[in-house]
Amino acid sequence: MTSRNTVDTRLGRAVIPLARGHPGESGIVPLADGRDAFAARALLAAAADSTLDIQYYIWHGDMSGTLLFEALHRAADRGVRVRLLLDDNNTAGLDTTLAALDSHANIEVRLFNPFVHRRFRYLDYLTDFRRLNRRMHNKSMTADNQVTIVGGRNVGDEYFSAGQAPLFVDLDVLAIGSVVDAVSSDFDRYWASASSYQAERVLGAAPPERIAALESAASLVERDPAARQYVMALARQPFVRDLLEGTLSFEWAVTAMVSDDPAKGLGAVAREGFLMERLKRTIGIPTSGMELVSPYFVPGPDGVRALAALAGDGVRMTVLTNALEATDVVAVHAGYAKRRKALLRAGIRLFEMKREAAGATTRNRAAIAGGGSGAAGSAGSGMAGSAASSTAGGTGSSMMRSSSASSLHAKTFSVDRSRIFVGSFNFDPRSARLNTEMGFVIESAELARRLADAFANDIPERAYEVRLTEAGSLEWVERRDGREIVHAKEPGATLWRRVMLAVLSVLPIEWLL
Repeated sequence: MTSRNTVDTRLGRAVIPLARGHPGESGIVPLADGRDAFAARALLAAAADSTLDIQYYIWHGDMSGTLLFEALHRAADRGVRVRLLLDDNNTAGLDTTLAALDSHANIEVRLFNPFVHRRFRYLDYLTDFRRLNRRMHNKSMTADNQVTIVGGRNVGDEYFSAGQAPLFVDLDVLAIGSVVDAVSSDFDRYWASASSYQAERVLGAAPPERIAALESAASLVERDPAARQYVMALARQPFVRDLLEGTLSFEWAVTAMVSDDPAKGLGAVAREGFLMERLKRTIGIPTSGMELVSPYFVPGPDGVRALAALAGDGVRMTVLTNALEATDVVAVHAGYAKRRKALLRAGIRLFEMKREAAGATTRNRAAIAGGGSGAAGSAGSGMAGSAASSTAGGTGSSMMRSSSASSLHAKTFSVDRSRIFVGSFNFDPRSARLNTEMGFVIESAELARRLADAFANDIPERAYEVRLTEAGSLEWVERRDGREIVHAKEPGATLWRRVMLAVLSVLPIEWLL
């Protein structure tokens, strides 16, 4: 279980006096910029004195993934107890690295719903599809039970503005205060669940020299010119300066963690125990307005009816998802595309994010966030920027290799301009019924208002608005330089993508999306 005796750690001494001034609340800092998100994780790993609990759906073995693996290794060498829980669906090629980490005396690795066949994983899908189709989509990193990072980002270059296009628009929050203990307890629950397997049982034991190989790999990455540029850019981030100097501005608010029971990974949870149901109870039913950001938006017939009923009761409903040109999963867009007309007829406004250039999206974030990067000034400014219109490509064109386009990956929504959700949950059948998910409900009118204002003032310039013509067909309205450009078909999408969309839209695959 997670140790709670971390009062005398460096993080404890820094955080506890702040939290005492806000009993029952949590301090929230939105991580709008991909570089901030990476720096926050690296700095937490470096600052931890006692424990690191890490839980992710994807962890790539690329530059950022390798650097963070080495950060965990260095923490363990200092005596920090590291627990790493990864969903096994995306660990292909990492078996040697994970086994090496697991061989360290202070590191334990576990795999959620692991594959028996490590090389030919499709064989397991043929024999155990029902289990393997259920994945752990949760994302959290907690240091010394004092500071946690929760949100939509996985670990990989595309999430941290550190790689080639497409990069992801994403959103995490760094939190201190009362909600951190809930995250630690939830990690314990997943760590001890029936779906969590010790890595050695799955991967076998690694010889001690594999740790040296991991250090060598990290050293090679650190010497790469692109990596040096990235690290230098991190050092210049206002977020890093404010965090190190203790001047980081927190938005203090009552914050609740919501998550699925890990038994959902075995199909052993009733519908009333799903995160979606808990989320409804925690955040409540909208009465005046709801602004929803979801990269994979597949409402299905039931979702359309529910959203239409809210709109019929006078609730202003607005949705931002990926355009066909920007999505990284055409099949998911197909599940959404077949519902567009019904949603529009119900009075719901639909916006689809463009696939934009990195330089342009940096300016977009500045426009919405008031020039901030999620660190200095109001914490809420970063929230609006990242959730609604900023992109993970907002890194400066000279920093990395050809970062030219982006895709929405943030998952957030606000209700009645009074509370907001940030987490891993997509509005699709997979998140609702198959995967486990987690997130925060934050009772902050400031953060909710900024997201609503972004939809009102900035999103129309950064996305296509989908509308119904008088003839009942779809059109995409692009606002550029004060004028409207109307597209009669999916803008920016290749013919091949449009053909794929047409084919996938008629296949009975919506329940898998």
